[in-house]
Amino acid sequence: MYTSIYTEEIPVLLEQLANTTEMQRLSDIGMHCGCEYTNYPFYQMEKIRYTRFTHSVGVSKIVWNFTHDIRQAIAGLFHDIATPAFAHTIDFLQGDHLRQESTEDKTLLFIENSREISVLLKKHHIRIDDVCDYHQYPIADNGTPMLSADRLEYTFGNGYCLYNMGLEILSSLYKELTIATNEHGTEELCFQSIDAAKKFTEISLRNSHFFVSDQDRFSMQYLADLIRLAIENGVLLQDDLYETESKVIKKLNNNKQLSELWKNYTELTAVAVSAEKPENKYSVNISAKKRYIDPLVLCDNKTKRLTEIDLGVLDQIQTFLNIDFNQWIFAV
Repeated sequence: MYTSIYTEEIPVLLEQLANTTEMQRLSDIGMHCGCEYTNYPFYQMEKIRYTRFTHSVGVSKIVWNFTHDIRQAIAGLFHDIATPAFAHTIDFLQGDHLRQESTEDKTLLFIENSREISVLLKKHHIRIDDVCDYHQYPIADNGTPMLSADRLEYTFGNGYCLYNMGLEILSSLYKELTIATNEHGTEELCFQSIDAAKKFTEISLRNSHFFVSDQDRFSMQYLADLIRLAIENGVLLQDDLYETESKVIKKLNNNKQLSELWKNYTELTAVAVSAEKPENKYSVNISAKKRYIDPLVLCDNKTKRLTEIDLGVLDQIQTFLNIDFNQWIFAV
C-alpha cells in the first residue's frame, strides 16, 4: 500500500486504535462520496478502492512522521471517524455543499461512545479532548490554501489510487517535505524545492477540478436527493447513515422505487450542461466547495507561497477559482 512511504514505523497504540470497530467501519466508506458507484469512465480507472480508512491511517502516519507526537497522530487518525456513508454527499443533503463541514459534527460523540477507544486511551493516560479535534494541530489540519497532512494525504491517495501514479514519484515528493514556519507564525508542511512544489501542485490542481466537476456535482446531488427520499419514506433512518455503505445500499435495494433509482445512479456514464433548466428531466444547478493548495516553499532560506514564485501556478489557481457553476447539469 502506498501509505508505507509515510513512515518507517508506527506506534502500537495507533495500530490498536485503527483496529477498533469505529475505525474499521471506515473501510466501507469511500473517499469519493458515492461517486465511485457510478459508471463514469473516470472512476473505472481506480486500481484499488480509496477508503476513508486508508486516508485516516495515512494522515496519522504523516503526522507521526513529522511530529512524533502521539496525541496529534491520534487526532489525525480520528478526524474522519464520524464520516457518514457517502461522506460529503450528506453535506449536500444538509445544504452544506459549499462548506462541507456538517459531517464532522459527531466526531466527539463517536469517540466518547466507543468502549474500545476509551479503554485504550485511558490505558495510555490520553485525554479525549486532546485527540477529538485535529483542527487544533496545524500539521494535521489548517486553513486553505495551506498544506496539511490531511490535504497531502488525499492528494497522494488520489494520485496513487485514481491517477495510477507510481510510488517512486510520490515518495520523491514526500522526501522533499519538511516543517517550516509560515507567514502566520505557525508550523506548516513545506517543500524544500520549487520543482517538487510545482509537481505536487499539478496533482493538487487535478484534484481541485475533479472535486467540482459537473459529473461529481450532479452525482452528489442526485444521491443526496435519493437518500432524502429514502428518509422521507422511512426506508432509512438518520442513524443508518452512520453504518457502512454496503448496509445503506442494501436497504435502498430492498425498496422497489429506491432500488430502481439506485440502479439508474450506478448506470450514469456522462452528463451534459445547459444554461436553461431542461424540461421533463432531472437536472441540478449546484455549486461546490473549491479546494486548492498553494504550498509553502523554502527559497533562499525564506518561506514563500508557490504562487509568489511562479506566476503560471498563480494563473492556474485563479482560473480554477473563477469557475462558474451557474448552469444546469443532467444525465445523458
